[in-house]
Amino acid sequence: MGHKTRIMYIERKAGNLIGPARIVRITYSKTLATIYYRGQEFRKTQGFKANYYDVETGDEYWISGPRRDGHDALYATNIAPEIDAEVSDEYWTQIRKRPKKSN
Repeated sequence: MGHKTRIMYIERKAGNLIGPARIVRITYSKTLATIYYRGQEFRKTQGFKANYYDVETGDEYWISGPRRDGHDALYATNIAPEIDAEVSDEYWTQIRKRPKKSN
């Protein structure tokens, strides 16, 4: 397919302003119009609380690059995202610029 990979923040909205979130490695199309993660396909959309939707379910998601300060959510929350084990080291050392943390 020739898709590139990238660490991203994914938050499921599904009718809510704040939902469950993860730091993950996605693959994506050249323009980021389509994103793939663990068998799910997300397409770009325009909305006030979501910028992608799951093609299969129609559920809305906020997907963005993770921030160094860790404030990745679209709306402020005190709920920390889950971090996929395969990206944890890279997330903490390369993005957050901190020593490795464990989930």
